[in-house]
Amino acid sequence: MKIDLSNQIAVVTGGSGELGRVIVRTLAEAGADVAIHYFSGKAKAESLAEEIRATGRRAMTVGGDVGAAADVEAMRDAVKAELGEADIIVNNAVVQYKWTTVLEQAVEDYESQFRSCVLQNVLMAKAFVPGMIAKKRGRVIAINTECAMQNVSPQSAYVSGKRGMDGVLRVLAKEIGEHQITVNQVAPGWMISDKYRVGEDPGLEYAKLVPLRRRGEDQDIANAVAFLASDLAKFITGCYLPVCGGNVMPAI
Repeated sequence: MKIDLSNQIAVVTGGSGELGRVIVRTLAEAGADVAIHYFSGKAKAESLAEEIRATGRRAMTVGGDVGAAADVEAMRDAVKAELGEADIIVNNAVVQYKWTTVLEQAVEDYESQFRSCVLQNVLMAKAFVPGMIAKKRGRVIAINTECAMQNVSPQSAYVSGKRGMDGVLRVLAKEIGEHQITVNQVAPGWMISDKYRVGEDPGLEYAKLVPLRRRGEDQDIANAVAFLASDLAKFITGCYLPVCGGNVMPAI
């Protein structure tokens, strides 16, 4: 038994970022052709596409703002023209900025999180799900966060966006399930990515609180995405899956 995404076309938003790059590589290794979305990291996206093509998989890059309908629709059209109708979308793009208290956080930051979290998932669904419905199969996978369950200071803007997208995706799962399209979320903890692989690890105190007593890696997230994209997970939908070593545990 293995994860086999052969003949599948995947779209990864934020695909030029640290986590996005690992997700793209993992889906390609499983056999998928991949569209790599970027907002400002064009050079990184194009370098990654070349890397994927060298393995024999098809890859393309496409830029745009995932919070703008025209950009997402243009992304869909470009993917369809070059690769074909998408089978898998991974809504991974995220906006990060300095966190502060509710009283001090700018209103614009909340609006930005709404666009990057809630609207990204709405617009990606509107753009790509109709094609999945026509094929009677598909995978919608979104990257959430353990922070959405923790609700700690000073993460209110970030948490508000992530909790909002959770509601949209749970409703979407019920609305399109009859078409054999699954909708799931992967919720990372504070994972080790490239920027933490050199120098002193700033997450040592965090790791002490994790039941597994360590931080996970970006590859752990990509593995969960690949599983949810595969037929091994074809009867799993509406799931919020923490990949955080047990740091948060949804209760029944």
